[in-house]
Amino acid sequence: MPIYVMLSRLTDEGARTIKHNPDRITEVDDEMESRGVRIVQQYAVLGEYDFVNIVEAPDNMTVTKASLEMGSRGSVRITTLPAMDVAELIAAHR
Repeated sequence: MPIYVMLSRLTDEGARTIKHNPDRITEVDDEMESRGVRIVQQYAVLGEYDFVNIVEAPDNMTVTKASLEMGSRGSVRITTLPAMDVAELIAAHR
């Protein structure tokens, strides 16, 4: 299944939500799963982004729709990047 990297930045509203209800993070994971996007790994990070998620989705449209739905709520801004396995990249160039 294709892998994607989702880089998330909380808005002020999103930060307030997490402060008052930290379980909201895993609730969002469940919502993503219900939209066909499986969370493989999740990290809270310092710097430009607040979270880095490694996810699986069957195709670009599925992950795009999930990203747009989450972003439309106004609590997070998401950048989604398709990822390639390095071994597959090397094999494709042999």
